Amino acid sequence: MASSASVDDNIESNPLLQDFDFPPFDFVEAKHVRPGIRALLKKLESDLDELEKTVEPSWPKLVEPLEKIVDRLTVVWGIVNHLKAVKDTAELRAAIEEVQPEKVKFQLRVGQSKPIYNAFKAIQESPDWKSLNEARKRIVETQIKEAVLNGVSLEDDKREQFNKIEQELERLSHKFSENVLDATKKFEKLITDKKEIEGLPATSLGLAAQTAVSKGHENATAEHGPWMITLDAPCLFAVMQHARNRALREEVYRANITRASTGDLDNTPIINQILKLRMEKARLLNYNNYAEVSMATKMATVDKAEELLEKLRSASWNAAVQDIEDLKSYSKSQGALEADNLSHWDINFWSERLRESKYNINEEELRPYFSLSKVMDGLFKLAKTLFGIDIEPADGLAPVWNKDVRFFRVKDSSGSPIAYFYFDPYSRPSEKREGAWMDEVVSRSRVMSRNGTTPRLPIAHMVCNQTPPFGDKPSLMTFREVETVFHEFGHALQHMLTKQDEGLVAGIRGIEWDAVELPSQFMENWCYHRDTLMSIAKHYETGESLPEEVYLKLLAARTFRAGSLSLRQLRFASVDLELHTKYIPDGSESVFDVDQRVSKKTQVIPPLPEDRFLCGFNHIFAGGYAAGYYSYKWAEVLSADAFSAFEDVGLDNTKAVKETGHKFRETILALGGGKAPSEVFVEFRGREPSPEALLRHNGLLPVAA
Repeated sequence: MASSASVDDNIESNPLLQDFDFPPFDFVEAKHVRPGIRALLKKLESDLDELEKTVEPSWPKLVEPLEKIVDRLTVVWGIVNHLKAVKDTAELRAAIEEVQPEKVKFQLRVGQSKPIYNAFKAIQESPDWKSLNEARKRIVETQIKEAVLNGVSLEDDKREQFNKIEQELERLSHKFSENVLDATKKFEKLITDKKEIEGLPATSLGLAAQTAVSKGHENATAEHGPWMITLDAPCLFAVMQHARNRALREEVYRANITRASTGDLDNTPIINQILKLRMEKARLLNYNNYAEVSMATKMATVDKAEELLEKLRSASWNAAVQDIEDLKSYSKSQGALEADNLSHWDINFWSERLRESKYNINEEELRPYFSLSKVMDGLFKLAKTLFGIDIEPADGLAPVWNKDVRFFRVKDSSGSPIAYFYFDPYSRPSEKREGAWMDEVVSRSRVMSRNGTTPRLPIAHMVCNQTPPFGDKPSLMTFREVETVFHEFGHALQHMLTKQDEGLVAGIRGIEWDAVELPSQFMENWCYHRDTLMSIAKHYETGESLPEEVYLKLLAARTFRAGSLSLRQLRFASVDLELHTKYIPDGSESVFDVDQRVSKKTQVIPPLPEDRFLCGFNHIFAGGYAAGYYSYKWAEVLSADAFSAFEDVGLDNTKAVKETGHKFRETILALGGGKAPSEVFVEFRGREPSPEALLRHNGLLPVAA
């Protein structure tokens, strides 16, 4: 037994409890999680007791102490959660799983605090209400609304039931994403005969050989194999797009759509349990369904979201039907035996062949033009043009969790630092979850100021999963990966360029969820802007620029299969809304029946009967997008319309682009959650948003006769 003194020493030296400017990512281990989080919660419990005793309806006596409590937990839990996403281990999982209920219990206590709730109500009802600035009003209104959604008005047994539901939902969503990660890792196919992977590009063969080496086949080479095929995104996409071996494509496709749907990793019961609990939660809060709870803090309503999805669906349907016809006739012209009966595992393969023949563009041949360092340089140059900021490497200033992670400093035109961010670019299938994301490390805040005079500066994470460098080649990116980096950087900009000093609505905090994708999708548009693209597309060996005709083809190919790609997103968004509005758990239909039914309207080729993609749908069962996946489309309307402001002034008119960029920065990026996004949009654009620009960019506007 350790004496209590040594335990206290350990607490003293626990990296999670230190006072830091940048989190000690290189130092935090699984063993620090339990004692660190428990000690932190104990401290915050007493801070909360103190706040409840002394609370008054004023900023210094209510909002500032509350922000300190909320912020401390957000930052420390954020470190632990981030490490789980980028450096997953069994020990870390177990530690998080153990303290998570205690953390949720504390959050519920804060969210359901009657003294805090009453103090916010008192501010709203006081004569001073009118004199509060807009950001402060938004904080008060949001806190009141959140408290109600957190069950503040529920009495004893109902509140107890509500809290049980919240605990269980948090546990289930963690379990869901762990199952997806484990099921993704579980699929491995070793290939020794080169004929079986004919068509795979050199980068993919290199990656597959690298994976084989990591699995113990130490002599594996790109040229001679063996090659390990996995469901990790870079590998999966390469097989679906390029493998001539139809049986291999089918096997990988089936493995992917049935991920986490069998055995001890089966997410089916978890999905049903999550939907059942969300429904119960909605009823307890007097809503008809969970979608209404979700929309209570969004711009849209259920009806408005459904209306937009239907508008986009009908605009996309005929184009998508034509896409399939084009693939049939093209594959037939190439003598494909499957031409009259194209299946799911043929679509991406033949689309890629058709795209190559139609635009003479090969994704793989473009890769040498997109080396990671050049792409980042071009992205930073664009940010300087549009928003007047400088971004410089600051590696070594902050500890990192992996040697490949970069650290950057963002400065304004006067040369003062205004923000920092980490960038973790490469895929690490054994420990890092799939996809790409941006998250906050700390947000801008006056209350959390380090020196009492200037606000604390925001810090962001940007995480991607692209092909790592191989041999002496740098990380060479597909065009899609380039778009992804621009996308995540858009999120980071909104977090970092905020001018909002109220921490509770700074950056992306307090912004309605369906407006959050606006800056990210807005940035993607610049990948098609000639000067921007030409500044990043330089051959990594020769330094030559992307040939002009290739740029023009990329531009033309932008609307290739836009109908089909639009429908894919609409299937996800529609099945999400359907499951959270009309679905009855344990009723006559299973969740998979609902997906099949929704897909009849949203997919030209219906999914296979055994399709279990829902079992891997992290976004809605583990990622905060429940009854909110439509947000991608909702925000895409906003982002396309925002970009059209730049088109209106002329993308080649540098002066006008800079002025419009300045306006975008001062409104959409600067105001944070301190003003309603609908008002922020009008302030930037001078009018309400319209879906026309989106349909035009996607080539889906009916052409006037």
